[in-house]
Amino acid sequence: MNGDPTLYKILGELDISFEYHEHPPVATINEARKYWYGINSTHCKNLFFRNHKGNRHYLVILEHSNRLAIRDLEQRLRQGKLSLGSDQRLMRYLGLTPGSVSPFGLINDGENHVHVFLDATLKNAEKLSFHPNINTASLIINYKDFIKFLEWSGNTWEFIDLAE
Repeated sequence: MNGDPTLYKILGELDISFEYHEHPPVATINEARKYWYGINSTHCKNLFFRNHKGNRHYLVILEHSNRLAIRDLEQRLRQGKLSLGSDQRLMRYLGLTPGSVSPFGLINDGENHVHVFLDATLKNAEKLSFHPNINTASLIINYKDFIKFLEWSGNTWEFIDLAE
């Protein structure tokens, strides 16, 4: 299986089952769409941000077709303008490369530095789809198991209205 062996070990230890779907490398939602046929899941967009000072980092997760209301998020946080985290920051905090951003990267955040924002609409999902820390596969997991994974991670997280 493509993906991080440590992730598969952790999912096993947490008794989290998943569907595995292998595909060519996909770096964007538009590229990934052509491989979703027959997969019953809410496909997610995962964005890694930093605040203006560069001392706080956020993983923002929303349903793939929703647009992020970034100005609203900036106003709520009151930390200045948010920008996408650099490739170096993404590797440092989540152990990921661009195009492979996934909440499963939290396994690499030993200091629990990254805060996770989940769009409130994801509460209605039965299953969610994420890369296993590499963009050549997708894992489909149940919503309840995803919450179990987030709780295990030790990172802070919350549901908020993120979509425009």
